Amino acid sequence: MFLVFLRLGLTSFGGPVAHLGYFRQEFVARRKWLDERAYADLVALCQFLPGPASSQVGIAVGLSRAGYAGALAAWTAFTLPSAIALVLFAYGMAAIGGAAGGAWVHGLKIAAVAVVAQAVLGMMRALAPDKECATLAVAAAIIALAFPTAWGQVGAIALGGTVGLTLLRNTAAPSDHVALPLSVGRVAGAGWLLLFFCLLAGMPIVAAQTQDRAADLIDSFYRSGSLVFGGGHVVLPLLQAEVVPRGWVSNDQFLAGYGAAQAVPGPLFTFAAYLGAVIGGWTVAALCLVAIFVPSFLLVAGALPFWDAMRRHPSAQSMLRGINAAVVGLLLAALYDPVWTAGIRTAQDFAIGMAAFLALYMWNVTPWLVVILCAVATGSIAMLPSGTP
Repeated sequence: MFLVFLRLGLTSFGGPVAHLGYFRQEFVARRKWLDERAYADLVALCQFLPGPASSQVGIAVGLSRAGYAGALAAWTAFTLPSAIALVLFAYGMAAIGGAAGGAWVHGLKIAAVAVVAQAVLGMMRALAPDKECATLAVAAAIIALAFPTAWGQVGAIALGGTVGLTLLRNTAAPSDHVALPLSVGRVAGAGWLLLFFCLLAGMPIVAAQTQDRAADLIDSFYRSGSLVFGGGHVVLPLLQAEVVPRGWVSNDQFLAGYGAAQAVPGPLFTFAAYLGAVIGGWTVAALCLVAIFVPSFLLVAGALPFWDAMRRHPSAQSMLRGINAAVVGLLLAALYDPVWTAGIRTAQDFAIGMAAFLALYMWNVTPWLVVILCAVATGSIAMLPSGTP
C-alpha cells in the first residue's frame, strides 16, 4: 500500500480532479481493487464530506485493503513527497535575495492569481450554476470581505447551509449506490464522528485556556481542515485568516508558498507543511500537516457506515448545495484579497497574469509549468536594465 501510494504521490500533478483519474487507473483499471460503481460511490462520499477529496479517497482505499494501518500508509506515502518539497522551499526562501530573487517570489504570487481565478470559474459553473446559488455565493463573498477572520468564514458557510436547507430544496432522487468495499461498524463510525466534533469544539477552549502556541496551531489547522468544502483551493481563505492576522506568516510568504504548492504533486493540503516550516521549522511543519489531515481520517472512518442514509436524505443534499455555493463565494473573496491585491501591482503583472490564466484555462497547461513560467518571467523582467522598454 505504501509503495503504490508513494508512486502516486511522486507523479500525481494537476490537482484533485487529476488525482481521482490517476486513482481510477491504478485501483480500478490496473489492480482491480474496486469496480467502477464502487469507486464512483467512494468518490461521491468523499466529495460530500469536508476536506481534500482525493486524499480522503486514498485513505478509504487504504482502509478497505489493509485496515487502519493501510489508511495511514496510503496517506503518508501520498502526502510526503509534496510536503517535503514545500518544507524545503520554505527553508530556501530565506536564501533568495536581490531584485531577481524578490521578483521570482512575486511571480509565484501572480501564478496564484491565475490558479485561483481558474478555480473560481470552474467551481462557479459546477456549484453555483443558477441565479439562486450565484446570489448566495456573492453574499458569502461579501460576508468574508466584511469580516476577514476565521469566524467570518464559518459564518458564510453556516449561512450557505441554512439557506440551502430552507430555500434550495433538492427533490431529485439520488442514484442507486453499491456497497462500498469496507465494513466499519456503526458504533465505531459514531465514535469517530463524535471524536471529530469533540475536537472541533474543544480545541478552541484548550487553546484559550493554555495559551500554548502548539495548541493554537493544532486548533487553527484542525479547524481549517474541518471546514473545507468544495475543493482544496478553498483552504486558501481559511488558512490565510488563521495565520496572517496573527503574524505567524507574512502575506507575501503565504502567497509565495501557495504559488509554489501548485508546482508539486500530491494534495494541496500539504501547503500546511510549508506554513508550519515558515512558522517554526520542520517539527512545526509536521504538527500542522497532521493537524489539517486528522479531520479527513475521522470523517472517512465515521461516515462510511452511514453513507447510504446521508446521501439519500433530501435535507442533507439541500444543505450541501447551499454550502457548496457559499464556498464559491469564499474563494471569490480570496481572489480579491489577499491574492489579487498582493499579486497584481503593475500593468506587467496584469499581463503576466492574463497569459497564465489563458495557459491554464484555454490551453490546459499543467499548473506546475505555469508557476515556473510566471517566476521566470518576473525574474527576467527584474534583471533588465532600468529604463529598458
